[in-house]
Amino acid sequence: MRPEERLVRRPYRKGILLAIAIIIGATMGHAAPQDRPDENTQLRAAFLYWQKGYALHMLGQYEAAARFFRRSIEASPTAEGHTFLGWSLSHLDRPEEAIGECKKAIAIDPDYGNPYNDIGVYLINLGRAEEAVPWFEKAMQAKRYCCYQFPHFNMGRIHLLQGLIEKAERAFERALSYEPDYLPARKALEYVYSLEGEPL
Repeated sequence: MRPEERLVRRPYRKGILLAIAIIIGATMGHAAPQDRPDENTQLRAAFLYWQKGYALHMLGQYEAAARFFRRSIEASPTAEGHTFLGWSLSHLDRPEEAIGECKKAIAIDPDYGNPYNDIGVYLINLGRAEEAVPWFEKAMQAKRYCCYQFPHFNMGRIHLLQGLIEKAERAFERALSYEPDYLPARKALEYVYSLEGEPL
């Protein structure tokens, strides 16, 4: 590709990525205004800020994403706003703050599964895997959650760290029962089979 073509295509590609991120963000679980019509305007504003934050996060612009998630929370505090702010903070190497945001999310909506799983992941990354277990268990039991494969996969990670191979295998299989194409669980299960000497 010639240099002049590259100059034209780079912004175009970035625009495409941003559009895709916004579309994906629009499909993420968000507390829709239902019972309190007087809050519709604030919730709409919160959702728009959240969408922008999500798009920026997906583009790797974590500081900017965090700013928009904070603006979303200022417009109307939601479990999603706090959870995704925590996600951006975690990418900025601020895991304790990320955990704090997830706990705020849980206080707003205890049925929302994402923050439980996220706290568990942050604790694993901090080297505190034992503390993560109850958080993953709560994520598995959450009433409002799109991705039950995540906490099962993460429990499998902990079992591997503990040398509990059979438990890890069951956890990865459980993750795949929710999402058969979830690649991390597939790879982890292949690794477990290799440890057991079973054919892949």
